[in-house]
Order: sequence, then C-alpha cells, then structure tokens
Amino acid sequence: MKLVPLGDRVVLKQLVAEETTKSGIVLPGQNKEKPQQAEVVAVGPGGVVDGKEVKMEVKVGDQVIYSKYAGTEVKLDDEEYIVVKQNDILAVIE
Repeated sequence: MKLVPLGDRVVLKQLVAEETTKSGIVLPGQNKEKPQQAEVVAVGPGGVVDGKEVKMEVKVGDQVIYSKYAGTEVKLDDEEYIVVKQNDILAVIE
C-alpha cells in the first residue's frame, strides 16, 4: 500500500530525532520533542483548491521544515507519516 495525497497535500516522513553529545554519545530521541524536520515522500497534484490555483513548490526527496501542530499523523506498514497541506511547510532545506 502507498499514500497518494490529493490536492495541495504532501506526505512527509519525519527525520529521526537523535542527538550526539560532544563526547560522541548518541542520545535517543524518545525523550525529546519531535523535530519539525521531514522528508517529502509524496506530493499531490495541486490544481485548483478552494477556488485558487495552487502550484506545488516541493518535490519528492526534499527535506523540509513544517509547522509544529500541522498535519495528520498516519501509520502505514509500520511506518509513520504526516500528511500536511503545502502551506504548512515553512521552508525547504538546501
């Protein structure tokens, strides 16, 4: 099964939240707040949404920063994804 977003929606896969100390010890991300950084795994077609023409600005493979409380979390095949509207994406990391 795969997720195919509709309209101006984008499917994101959250990046792993691990932190390394100065001495090289890796701290697992479970106790920290989830970062708002993710990779784009699917992009909707855009088109006319709510009477306005929407051009999709992101593409599959982009790493992005999205709004903190945006989207809907979805679990599919033991993977967790977040489905957000394109305007909830704040920036593309280059």
